[in-house]
Amino acid sequence: MLQEQSRLFQRILFFADAAFVALAWVTAFVLRFQAMPALAAWGIGPAWFVPPEPVAFGQYVWMLPWVLLGACAVFYASGLYGADRALNLFRLAWSVARAALFSFVLVSAAVTFNQAFYVSRLFLVAFGVVLCVLLIGARAGLFATFRRRRHVRRVLVVGAGKSGHRLAETLRAYPWAHVEIAGFLDDNPDADVPDGTRVLGRAHEAPLVLDRYDADGQRIHDVYLALPLAAAPLLEGLLAELSTRTAHVYFVPDLFGFEVLNARVSDLDGLPVLHLIDEVPFQFSWVAKRAIDVAFSAGVLLLLSPILAALAVGVKLSSPGPVFYRQERLSLNGQRFWMLKFRSMPVDAEAGTGAVWARAGEVRATRFGAFLRRTSLDELPQFFNVLRGEMSVVGPRPERPVFVEQFRNEVPRYMLKHKVPAGITGWAQVHGWRGSTSLEKRIEYDLYYIQNWSLRLDLKIMVMTVWKGFVHRNAY
Repeated sequence: MLQEQSRLFQRILFFADAAFVALAWVTAFVLRFQAMPALAAWGIGPAWFVPPEPVAFGQYVWMLPWVLLGACAVFYASGLYGADRALNLFRLAWSVARAALFSFVLVSAAVTFNQAFYVSRLFLVAFGVVLCVLLIGARAGLFATFRRRRHVRRVLVVGAGKSGHRLAETLRAYPWAHVEIAGFLDDNPDADVPDGTRVLGRAHEAPLVLDRYDADGQRIHDVYLALPLAAAPLLEGLLAELSTRTAHVYFVPDLFGFEVLNARVSDLDGLPVLHLIDEVPFQFSWVAKRAIDVAFSAGVLLLLSPILAALAVGVKLSSPGPVFYRQERLSLNGQRFWMLKFRSMPVDAEAGTGAVWARAGEVRATRFGAFLRRTSLDELPQFFNVLRGEMSVVGPRPERPVFVEQFRNEVPRYMLKHKVPAGITGWAQVHGWRGSTSLEKRIEYDLYYIQNWSLRLDLKIMVMTVWKGFVHRNAY
């Protein structure tokens, strides 16, 4: 219910922000072309307050739909409508100011390229300032209003495990809803609970606790059952008894005992489906990631084309055979593809041994090939794989099918890394977990990347790769 209310609230804010953009655009015109010339005429402002030539309002109005489209797209993409934006006033103001600044830069850049007529710089500055004031002012007013509300929604959490703790943190992220956690129920009376709460009794005593609060005139509105799936008999009994009370009842399964990845709940024609192990859900940020991959890879291949040509000549002169080495690897959801590298070994290097895991002291590589491996320059052709959509710039490194079959049963959680596209560089690689280092640590870092993925993290990894990801003691 809180999520539905939050979505409605954020949608209302989105349309209100669109109105604020239009209002800021009109207000900026009035300030620049009416108020400022008037001040100059009265001798209050400098002479440059007067525009060099008369400006018609219609000249600026025709651009407003495009300004609205660009600004609202920036607001949405910047995460301005996430529930966590309402945690505190400072964070709220910073998020809005950042989104307004990005919108101002986008609009300024767009109108600068317009050759139809000159756009006043003072007008753009006034637009940016007014927009920021309107967005922050409206949210500050709403924030203060919600803080003053006296209605409290009292909540009882059954289960003080990890799900119960996380639930408490999430409920407190909705300050506008004025949720108050009455307490926890758990079969362990000494269970650790979040600050400001306490254990009120055992799990099966939930109906009694509700009755006690009702008798005291302090109604409990919601009961959250944060229990493991093994507690099915207890759940059945609690539901039977709670159905005779007026409190709303919600089930939050405690899945922290399972190995889950990207867990969430979806709706399949009215049937709730709990995702336990799944790929990252499709969202706008993944579209942006793909756009960055394409643009960055195309730029790298274009800018480094002379170096790529020189490396190709070096490979060709080092030993007979093709310039590129094609090797089958696994990427998103186990999809197979042919990964490209500059060839660093003789053509028949694995003819007698088969697939061999690269280790320190590698002797199969040619002299030039050893140089390519130490500097990771042999990986550059993989930007072609990125352009083809087989890889991403950032992600877990792909592995050969023969080794995947070996590691899937030897290394816990190894196959979970295939829930995102494979990458040229990754969180594990920039921390030195490459070559013949610990596979367990590498998977640990890969899963951290998947569970905490963001465009900011991708950019951080790309920067770290430039500084310390190419030449490394574990690159061979």
